[in-house]
Amino acid sequence: MTKRIYMDHAATTPLHPEVLAAMMPYLTELYGNPSSIHSFGRETRQAIDTARDTIAENLGAVDASEIIFTGSGSESDNFAIKGTALALKEKGNHIITSAIEHHAVLDTCKWLEKQGFRVTYLPVDAYGLVDPARAAKAITNETILMSVHYANNEIGTIEPIEELGEIARAKGILFHTDAVQAIGSLPLRLKDMPVDMVSFSAHKFYGPKGIGGLYLRNGTRP
Repeated sequence: MTKRIYMDHAATTPLHPEVLAAMMPYLTELYGNPSSIHSFGRETRQAIDTARDTIAENLGAVDASEIIFTGSGSESDNFAIKGTALALKEKGNHIITSAIEHHAVLDTCKWLEKQGFRVTYLPVDAYGLVDPARAAKAITNETILMSVHYANNEIGTIEPIEELGEIARAKGILFHTDAVQAIGSLPLRLKDMPVDMVSFSAHKFYGPKGIGGLYLRNGTRP
């Protein structure tokens, strides 16, 4: 019998046995609605709060309230970009991103263009890197958001997020990064980074499918 070897971890990872063991009680006997005030609900609410605290601590967030659970990394991207655009449309209608973002970002930007927003798609060099100087030059008085992924999902390029984030911050522009491919592989200490929103997804680092998250820095209005 031929033995298969899985080598597509950049696309998705298998569920780790320890993760499955931790999840099993909530797939069987601990099924309460976390919004309910009875004991079943309180137990589930406690588990969610503990998970949020753990994620916040490991990602270096200031507070657990900065972690928002979503259904996927794509939903997190959609929420961050579309939410920012619609919330700040009175301030400006220009968004900056790169030409090699995940489709969750590119498709959302294409949708926003149909709604009247302008999007600049920054080109990359032969290694897939965004030029910070070009990003700075693309900023206008109408720019409200810059979104560049932390690590590319196909070629693995790690973008200069720190520099790009500082450029955006200096101009008073919100900065979002899709870190779906980075979390679990690269160290992050979000409170020390010039980022306002960060997307992530559990299935990229041995967690379950159908669970994503969005870091939203305190004080940020997406």
